Amino acid sequence: MITLRKANERGHADYGWLKTFHTFSFSAYFDPKHTKFRSLRVINEDWIAGGKGFETHPHENMEIITYLIEGELEHKDSMGNGSVIRRGELQRMTAGTGVSHSEINPGSEDTHLMQIWIVPERAGLEPGYEQRDFTNVRKPNKLTLLASQVGNDISLTVHQDIELYGGFLDTGKQLEYDLSVDRYAWIQLISGSLIVNGIELDQGDGAALEEEKLITIAASENSEFLLFDLA
Repeated sequence: MITLRKANERGHADYGWLKTFHTFSFSAYFDPKHTKFRSLRVINEDWIAGGKGFETHPHENMEIITYLIEGELEHKDSMGNGSVIRRGELQRMTAGTGVSHSEINPGSEDTHLMQIWIVPERAGLEPGYEQRDFTNVRKPNKLTLLASQVGNDISLTVHQDIELYGGFLDTGKQLEYDLSVDRYAWIQLISGSLIVNGIELDQGDGAALEEEKLITIAASENSEFLLFDLA
């Protein structure tokens, strides 16, 4: 079964400096039909104006992944971390028992990103931070493991039973993904156009997959997407 989450049906807010779309209920947007999918709690697509951003604010008991699509994002937190995230890089922050951070666009052009929140395996984890550049690892027409529970020399470590893959798929190409029994998947299309098990996804669309053992992903045009394999 595939449930399509159309881009134009997401929650939306425009604050001038921030334009944001919410796949699941977030902040002032609440839809009882779209509160989460398995441990996947937030997928926000944000555009942040140059010189603007989120001033210091707190989080707790959440795994937060930031995926840069375009531009830069300057991060500072109460753990003492300070960095700039760029296209091709991913950041994971374990909020755990509590952490404060700021996220500012240091450039003059808009920063475009996906922010993903995952409910952790348990509350009260020690706060943590990780950032990694995947530019030279990701290859066209293949899935690349970006984050997982066990982590490794390549992927980020997330404290939940998930695997997060990134994919670039050229026009006319396709790939397959075997989904184990009792596992679920979510596909989030960042750009382009895909056909997933016969269902068409356009830019910004998401799709929840249940009881789909084999996932076939075909590109109608050059596409960038994320695939979550979830317990």
